[in-house]
Amino acid sequence: MDTQPSILVIDDEPDNFDVVEALLDGEDYQLHYANSGQQALDRLNSFQPDTILLDVMMPDLDGMEVCRRIKADPQWQAVPIIMVTALSAKEDLAQCLAAGADDFISKPVNRVELRARVNSMLRIKQQYDNLQSLLQLREDMVNMIVHDLRNPVASIILSTEVLRLPDMSAEKLQRKVDQIAIAAQQLESSIDSLLLLAKLKSDKMSLNYTDVDLYTLCTSALTSVDAIASQKRLTLVSELPLPGGSVKVDITIFRRLLDNLLSNAIKFSPSNTQVTLHAEYLEAGGAKIQVADLGPGVPKSLKQSIFEKFEVGTTIQEVSQIGLGLAFCKMAIEAHHGIITVEENHPRGSIFTVLLP
Repeated sequence: MDTQPSILVIDDEPDNFDVVEALLDGEDYQLHYANSGQQALDRLNSFQPDTILLDVMMPDLDGMEVCRRIKADPQWQAVPIIMVTALSAKEDLAQCLAAGADDFISKPVNRVELRARVNSMLRIKQQYDNLQSLLQLREDMVNMIVHDLRNPVASIILSTEVLRLPDMSAEKLQRKVDQIAIAAQQLESSIDSLLLLAKLKSDKMSLNYTDVDLYTLCTSALTSVDAIASQKRLTLVSELPLPGGSVKVDITIFRRLLDNLLSNAIKFSPSNTQVTLHAEYLEAGGAKIQVADLGPGVPKSLKQSIFEKFEVGTTIQEVSQIGLGLAFCKMAIEAHHGIITVEENHPRGSIFTVLLP
């Protein structure tokens, strides 16, 4: 767990809490104590337990009933409960399990057994938490993908509806056709990135290395985003080596990497600024490619996580952010045994640097 696991001890005898505390001494746990079942139920939110040690024999509200109530609450039913009992008959232990307990330990409590059972329950809770995080991540992913894919689709539909209007000028007609082409290109780019990302993640894609001229590759990438840049009134600046050199890459994947970096820079760049694509061959071999923009930049706290799936940097209103483009870039360059980093572009913006071996 990223934070200290929290263990709630529910027992009407304070001395028993001292015993548990002594037996678990040295473990990195946060121990909390409730002296009755009702107090525990009333304060579960403040305890936020990852595992509960629950005494069976308590006055007023016994451990069996406390267990049933906790397990009946959807918020807490996944928290493992270890029943601590002096009862030893099989029927009594069966009742503990029937009440919803996940495990039990007999009194007097043994140090080794207690630690083993607590660790076991904490592992189960951690697995549950990881699964819930994964499910939430998947839900967020679906929402982001649907949102990002709907934008270009909506643009295409709207533009085609406008094209149905009578007496359109040739200039307006061409502008709507250009908008359809740009939206279709964005849609295709998102889908291609998703498919390639899935293949890279599953290790089902073998890279097809060929010798590629950086000048030709970068010029082609700039040409493909020229219409989108023009729509935002951005200037594309190229700083490229002379034609004739070569570097070994998988053209399809590496071209997609360049498209993502350029599209990302264009997306976050204010109008009437510039996006720069710099490329050079290194004396020791390999190459360096940089994409620089004058956008809001990437906060220092996100310079590593920005390359993880579904992470986004600075949120900008009306800018769709699927959170997959940079994750794809990271996986693509690592598949080429290279590295990708981001740094500040003084006085404003970001520079994404790709180093190829």
